[in-house]
Amino acid sequence: MVDAAPPLFGTADASYRAAGELAGIRRLVADFYQIMDSWPQAATIRSMHKPDLSSSEDKLACFLSGWLGGPRLYQERYGSISIPGFHAQWPVDIHARDAWLGCMQQAIERQPYSVEFKRYLLAQLSIPANRVVQASQARQQAAQ
Repeated sequence: MVDAAPPLFGTADASYRAAGELAGIRRLVADFYQIMDSWPQAATIRSMHKPDLSSSEDKLACFLSGWLGGPRLYQERYGSISIPGFHAQWPVDIHARDAWLGCMQQAIERQPYSVEFKRYLLAQLSIPANRVVQASQARQQAAQ
């Protein structure tokens, strides 16, 4: 009997399962915000959040669930969202993007994910992170 190859990340729910489903995503998100709350390089992006991070944690976990191919919890609980459009209200530049991705990279490294999934996930997260910078810059330019 030949073992079937695992599904490719980004197809169906393969990424959701690789992240440990909702419980794994919630661990990732908790680590992410713990790092953001304590890493000096993340002070600027931390200041863009409320003091109590519990709502941000739930929203990010719910968003990632659907984004990774699992249940669309964000849409069910909070409605639809455009990540770049929503975040354009803050002055997100490349330094803020790098701090966000730095927090996420550290949080991903703490997870029991495969090396391949860790690389994949960080690369995929950089796409919306870059779009947030573009949307923020466009909004700032339009305001001038």
